[in-house]
Amino acid sequence: MAPQIFGIESLADISLDSGARLTLSDGPLQLGWKHSGMTSDFIAEIMALPYSRSRKDYLQAHHDIGYLSNELIENAVKFRQPGEILIEAGIIDGSFLLRVKNAIDSATSFRLQQLLHRLQSNEPGILLLEQIETNAISSTSGSGLGLLTLLSDYDARMAWTFEENEDQHIILTTTAAVAMPPSSNR
Repeated sequence: MAPQIFGIESLADISLDSGARLTLSDGPLQLGWKHSGMTSDFIAEIMALPYSRSRKDYLQAHHDIGYLSNELIENAVKFRQPGEILIEAGIIDGSFLLRVKNAIDSATSFRLQQLLHRLQSNEPGILLLEQIETNAISSTSGSGLGLLTLLSDYDARMAWTFEENEDQHIILTTTAAVAMPPSSNR
């Protein structure tokens, strides 16, 4: 079956070979929330370096990179099936790009695709407000706030690719891009 792509298809094809590549592996310590924060902090530290001549630009780049990275890595850790999480990051044409690849089950794939269908026909800002209201009156923990915040408040451009693999899992590849301040080191 051919991969199914949601969002901005051209993002799914961008090569990040010249950027950083990390793999989070299952092991005796188990992947957990702390790995999301540590990994996103590391990515923000190395990717914000081109902006270090201007404290304001550096802090903005570091914050945006860290937030985007943490949201995508946290979702990969939270919703994954056992196995590795591949993370690729780079700065291309004035944007920070992050790609996260992990296995998910079919129920998670279905729920995410339902959300993505809603995103195609609604403004992210409206959906963000609706989700905040839903979370306020619901006793269950809400999901989707991080993704909706990225789209609404950070103007993130995103793509999601769903591919079936031989293990009856779906390989989800999420690619996101946010604009960076003009580099002060160039």
